[in-house]
Amino acid sequence: MFDVPFWLWTVFAATVVVSLTVDLLAHRSAHVIGFKEAAAWSGLWVGLALVFGAVVFLVLGPTAGTEYTTAWLLEKSLSVDNLFVFALIFAYFKVPRAYQHRVLFFGVIGALVFRGIFLAAGVAVVNRLTAVLFAFAAILFWSVYKILKGEDESFDPGKSFAVRLLRKIIPVRDTYAGPKFFVKEAGKHVATPLLAVVAAIEAADLIFAVDSVPAVLAVSDDTFIVYTSNAFAILGLRALYFMLSGLLDRFHYLSKGLAIILGFIGVKLILQALHKMVSPSVPEIPSPVSLAVIVVVLAASVFLSLRRPPDADDGDGVGAGGGPGEEVMTSPEHKNVN
Repeated sequence: MFDVPFWLWTVFAATVVVSLTVDLLAHRSAHVIGFKEAAAWSGLWVGLALVFGAVVFLVLGPTAGTEYTTAWLLEKSLSVDNLFVFALIFAYFKVPRAYQHRVLFFGVIGALVFRGIFLAAGVAVVNRLTAVLFAFAAILFWSVYKILKGEDESFDPGKSFAVRLLRKIIPVRDTYAGPKFFVKEAGKHVATPLLAVVAAIEAADLIFAVDSVPAVLAVSDDTFIVYTSNAFAILGLRALYFMLSGLLDRFHYLSKGLAIILGFIGVKLILQALHKMVSPSVPEIPSPVSLAVIVVVLAASVFLSLRRPPDADDGDGVGAGGGPGEEVMTSPEHKNVN
């Protein structure tokens, strides 16, 4: 555990709050985000993450700086799966493209809260019960098996627990009402489909946390390192989605690369557990080696994806979501629930 000064936590919190405020103000009017705008924002988020990493390196030392960078890059790579799910959710609910940023903005805020809870709990458990690292490794190996066998669990946005719970709490109308989450009908408030989309996004993040939390805890067991790295990776997800929207299918080798990374992290967890529980002579994998492996595997996955394009589109229709004029959900699951 690193001796993190309070002012560094304050700098982090202020950076996140100011960045989200600027982002919200910059996108206060609903509009379709193009590639250039998304690329600019993506560069900004990556730059902020790297600058903060440099601060961590200078204040807490090279070990902390390396762990932060490794954890951030690991979470960034694992987040690629989230992008595919975002596309699935937007297509399922026929979300107008002009409103997609608003949905992801509130989805990110929820993810920051829930990841903070999960990571704090994970760090507490690891520090008190080293054997849990074996369980975390098993989770990662199971994920590797599902990816390599093509059995990675599907996500049905309309049947997710969060969406079903929302419909039990408040009626959800059939049509969108611009960027609004609530409208008043017959004297009472009802939710618009946009709120159901946010619920589906949050449910998807909870599912992905099952993999990402154990993975990042293999890099560091320091609350500050694991949370700040996760936060900056999550903050850049929206811009990355809009930048790569429509190009996701081209990176078809990324799933295999993620399987290799998860398997490597699983081995790292087992070695850490054996080192602490069995004998100090059991070698651990240093953070610089982990960082190098992640960088090489990601680079190779992207290179191979571009070098060997996937087969022609099979016409499944899963893309970046509905166009700006699509306002009505027509699936049976979208009916009003009273």
